This record gives sequence, structure tokens and C-alpha cells, in this order.
Amino acid sequence: MKKPLGLRRFIARNPTLVRSILLAVTFLAAFDAGAAYASWALVCRGGRCPPVQILDSYTPRQTSKVYAADGRFIAEIGLERRTLVKISEIPKVVRDAFVITEDKRFYEHSGIDWIRVPGAALRNLRAGAWEQGFSTITMQLARNVFPERISREKSPIRKLKEAKVARAIESRYSKDKILELYLNQINLGNGAYGVETASQRYFGKSVHDLNLAEAAMLAALPKAPSRYNPRRYPERAIQRRNTVIELMRRNGAISDADASLAKAYPLQLGGKSESGEVAPYFVEWVRQQLDEKFGARLYEQGLKVYTTIDLDLQSAAERALENQLRAIESGKYGKFPHRTFEQFAARAANGDETATPNSPYLQGAFIAIDPRDGAVRALVGGREFDDSKFNRATQALRQPGSTFKPIVYSAAIENGRTPATIIDDAPITLPQVGETWTPQNYDGKFEGPMPLRRALYMSRNLPAIRMGMELGEQTVIDMAKRFGISSTIPPYPSINIGSADVYPIEMVAAYTTFANLGVRTAANAIRRVENQRGEVLWEPQPARTQVLNAPEAWLMVSMMKDVVQRGTAAGSVGSRFYVPSGGKTGTTNDGADVWYIGYTADLVAGVWMGFDRPQKIKANAQGGQLAAPAYTSFMTEVYRRKPAPPDWPRPEGIVARDIDSTTGQLANPYCPVDVVYTEYFITGTEPIQECTVHSPFNMGQPFDTLARPGSTSARPGTPLPPGKSPRDTIRNPFKIP
Repeated sequence: MKKPLGLRRFIARNPTLVRSILLAVTFLAAFDAGAAYASWALVCRGGRCPPVQILDSYTPRQTSKVYAADGRFIAEIGLERRTLVKISEIPKVVRDAFVITEDKRFYEHSGIDWIRVPGAALRNLRAGAWEQGFSTITMQLARNVFPERISREKSPIRKLKEAKVARAIESRYSKDKILELYLNQINLGNGAYGVETASQRYFGKSVHDLNLAEAAMLAALPKAPSRYNPRRYPERAIQRRNTVIELMRRNGAISDADASLAKAYPLQLGGKSESGEVAPYFVEWVRQQLDEKFGARLYEQGLKVYTTIDLDLQSAAERALENQLRAIESGKYGKFPHRTFEQFAARAANGDETATPNSPYLQGAFIAIDPRDGAVRALVGGREFDDSKFNRATQALRQPGSTFKPIVYSAAIENGRTPATIIDDAPITLPQVGETWTPQNYDGKFEGPMPLRRALYMSRNLPAIRMGMELGEQTVIDMAKRFGISSTIPPYPSINIGSADVYPIEMVAAYTTFANLGVRTAANAIRRVENQRGEVLWEPQPARTQVLNAPEAWLMVSMMKDVVQRGTAAGSVGSRFYVPSGGKTGTTNDGADVWYIGYTADLVAGVWMGFDRPQKIKANAQGGQLAAPAYTSFMTEVYRRKPAPPDWPRPEGIVARDIDSTTGQLANPYCPVDVVYTEYFITGTEPIQECTVHSPFNMGQPFDTLARPGSTSARPGTPLPPGKSPRDTIRNPFKIP
């Protein structure tokens, strides 16, 4: 076997071949060097790289800050949530954590860490793809600040651009300035850009208050912000955090003892109120209004937005609504035939649920308004904003059911009727296109003639329909518009019992008319907007509209107080909440929507519950039973913290008379005691004739053609037509010609 030739012997025996090889290698090396130089020289030609001097006046996009009525911070609005801080305000432990993790030779190189280049190149050659980069902090800054000039696609050209721009940045700015720009620019996940915003969102405190473990947690995020999000993946985030702590220990930034303590430190994230994640439906509603007013300025100029929300009332509303929804789902009010929210959440956590536009579980909305200026104090638009961002308080169109009846009766009072006006609760059949509509009362019974007052507080459907038809549908529609209802209301008799869709925010705001004794105040969420210099850019004023005069409104309040004291809300509201209040329950005929809207002199609150895709909530669903308890729970908590307002004072122009409820006439000495009551009238509308039915000859005898108040059997329930349900009162209502 031949021995291999040594290098010297090979060169001696093959001088021509060796010279050729050397010439080729020299040529290739020179060519590669020339190509590399040409690439370096030409990569930024023609304006393909940005001029770094613009960093002299560079200000990253800043989010607008949203504050509650008491000045507490509640949220940020912006494409990139960011609050700028000076390098002097960022503690050394935070700076060290980022430098050691991202670029440990940051203070030694001039934009490019040449020591890392060969290793990264070798790994990429072995992988046959661009697997590992060698970005420095300065190169990352170049990429993040100039994304329109430097793409994020992994390629040698991108790296050359980053390196070229990084060298230019390093030649112009100090290391501290570069690090300051980087720490204010970097994406740290969960919608947070920059260390100050990330510190607030994750830990509920400023960056200068972070400890070692928290600083390491922030420095752990740039590698993969979504993967290491501590709110979603706490165990994974802690592992990555501890890796950063170990890197800091090995590089001498911290002691062994400090490292051990930091690794054992529990992950303590800030609460929603501390991290700017409260009232998401309210904040999104505010954002939509501001976007219409300010456009791009909202997302770039760091505006300060002062809102009307009361965080204590907001948390009370969220608790009251969710607790009641869970009580319904638990079967407290009878069998609940649908999937519960907890069942949905469990399936979603296992990946067994697919996203749909309509939530498959029971939803709700809650709105609280200060009637004096329309300030929205609390707003809940759904059960889980992350699952469904559709705002049921401001965007949903739902049938209001009987909560619409006070608008009908307000029109009646304005047009000369009185609370003692007798209206018949008797069957009626109305023509529709190709069929007839026979509306029913909730209980399927009819009580005969009764005063308007009783018709309202017992929520009888037939009297409301008759009164609306007597006034004329257009009169009711015009009154609804004055009450602030902007949705379309077709001129059909069924609107008188709440068949036309409304926005819950408008329906609740309509009741400010009663709380203010005649003046409606439009719901508003924004007090003022300021720029960063504190200059007021917008200060919307409350919009007030006179709907009823004070005596008319007082009569309506008087009748609606009876809803609470002896009507459909007596059990769920009146027996538990003792502040003077009025209100109205609401239920649609198919049990798909349940409502309660109530008010005191200084707060209006409304609750809606239902499915996004309308369907029966449960058998025998009623607003007084299902929705009203949430209102009561909320109001009880509110007035535990603040003094209760007084009752509404009786305005001038109201007189009281003793009335016979079976006739609506003045009571005479012969009227039975149980049909005589005190009623109120606007001066000039009170009856002047005494009861013409009761006399010495029938004193105390039942008047069998007129129903007595409080009696459900004075006139037997009329049998229903074949195929009709007692609940056939609202749906399919708009076919009447």
C-alpha cells in the first residue's frame, strides 16, 4: 500500500498545479471580498436604508390613556401601547437583564458583534436555512424603528441592512441613548411596547419599582412574547425568567444568593384594575367615539381621556350581572335547558370550541347612568370580552318587551289621560296579512276594565295595546323618539308592548326622563380629552331634552313606584331595596329577552339578559324574576356606600282625590272600601263627577261588569283560540296592514 505524499513533497512534485490552485483561491477570495464589499456598499443605495439622523427627534407612537371619573388609570388605546421613560428612570437591574439576555457585548461593539457572526453562520450552513441570527440591540432597534425600510423576512440582505444602519446609529448616538430607544420601542407582548407599559400591564406598577425577578421576567419576553406571556403560560414564563436570572448570575450582574431568591420568587401579576384591563366593553365604546372624533391622533399622540366611569360601580355591576347569570344557569329559578358558561369555558380550554359570531351561552348587559348629566357610571356589554367583543349594551338590537310601556303611558298622560282613566283588559283580535293576531296577557287571563295605574304596575298587555291604538301609533313613535330611541319603530299595534328592537343603552337612558321629572339626558362616557401638554381638545357637554313637564313626569314616577311596591317587581326589588325608586320589568312573549330598568333620583340602572341568537331562556322566563335581582343586588351595594337620595317632591299643579277604581270617578260614601284609593291628577284633569254606580241600593255589592283592582278572578280568563299560546303577544308582529 502506497504511503500518502506529504504536503511538501506534493508541492515539490506538482508546482504548476499548486500555482493554479493558489491563483484560483486568491481570485475567489478576492471575488468574494469584492462581492461582500459591493453588497455592503450598495445595500443602502437609492434610499433603501433610512437616514438615522431622524432619531434626533424620533418619538415612538404613544397610546392614549383612559382615566376613570376619579382620575384612576383604567386603560390604554393605541396600535402600540407605550409609555416613554428616560434611561435614568429605568433601574440598573432592568437594563442589565435586557443587555445580558439580548446582547451581552453591547457596550463593547460598534453595532455588530463580530464574535457571534461565525457561530451563527456555521449553524445556518449546517441547517441549510436561516436558523440563527446575530442581532445586537442596535440592530434590533434599527429593525423596529424602521420597519418600512427593513423587512422582517429572514435573509442576508435584511441582515446587511440592519448591520449598516446599526453602524450608522452607533457612530451618531451614545450607548445610553440607543438603549433608551430600544427599551421604549421593544414589543413585550400582551399589547405592551416598551418596559414601562409592560411593567404596568403585567405587574401593575412602574418599571422603576420592579424587583430582580420581575425585571428578568420582562427581559425573558423579547425571544417570543406570545410563547412566554406570563398571563397565559405562567409555568413556561417562570422557566424562561429563571434562565435569564441564571445568565445574569453567570455574567456577574447578581450574586448567587440574589439569583437563588429571585428564582424562588412567585409570579405575582397585577390585577385587572392595576394593569389597565378593567371595563373592556366600556373602553372599546369610548375608543369608537374617539376614533370618529380624532382618527389617527388617538393612536399616535398619547391623548389623555377622562371618562365618566365609576370603578366601584363598575365592579358592582359586573358582580351583580355575573352572579345572577350563574344563578339562572345553576337552576335556582327552574331547569336551565342550555349549556352553561362554565361548560363552554371548559370545552374552550380543551380546544373543543370553535369561534362563532354568536355566543352559545346566556349573555347579559348592564348599564348605570347618572340621570342628572347622563354620565355612564358602569357598563357591561357581555360576560367575557376576550371571547366575544360584541357590545350588547351599545350594539345589540333587542325587543324591550314591557319596559317600553312607560313610553306609551307617558304619551297617554301628555294627551289628557290620567292614572285613573279606565282601560279594558279584554281580548282583542287584529287583522294581519293572511291571518289574525290575538295578543294575550302573560298569565293568559283578562281582568276587564281597570285604571291605567294598575294596567302599568301589573304589566297588562291588552290595556297597553288599546291605549296605544287609541292614541295612534304615530303618537307613540314620536314619543319614543323624544325619549331618545333612534332605532326604527314600525307603526303597528304590537309596538305598544315592546315589539320594536331598541339599543339597551338608549332604552336605559330613556328612563332618565322619569328620574329627572321630565328631562331626558343622553348617555355620555367622555368628560374631556387633553393632549400631552394638558390642553383641552374636546369637552362634550351633556345633552338634555325636555320630554314631559314636571307634573306629567311625576305622575309617571308615581305609577312606576307602584311597579316596585305592589307590581311585577315587588318581590324581587321592592321587598329588598328600600330607597325610593321606580322601574319596569320586561319580558318578550317567547321568553328570549328579560329586562329590568329602574331608577332613583340620582341613578338609573338597567339589566338585559338573553342569547345572542334569540331563543327561550327557560320555561316561564320573566324579567321580574330573572333580571331584576341583578338590579337589586347592584343598587343595594351602591347605596350601602353612599347616601340615598330623597323621594321625588310633588310639583305644583298636582291634586289628590279619592277615586272609585272600578269607575275612575270620585268616590262617594257608598263605594266599597276596597275599591276606594287616593289618586293624583294634573290640575284640571281630575274627575268632577261622583261614582254613578254605587248607591244606597247596591252599597257594598260587587259590580260584576267591572273588575276590582287586585282581583284576578273578577272576570274569568277567556279561553285561548285553538293553537294559540298565552305568550303569543310580540313575535311576528309586523304583518298588520
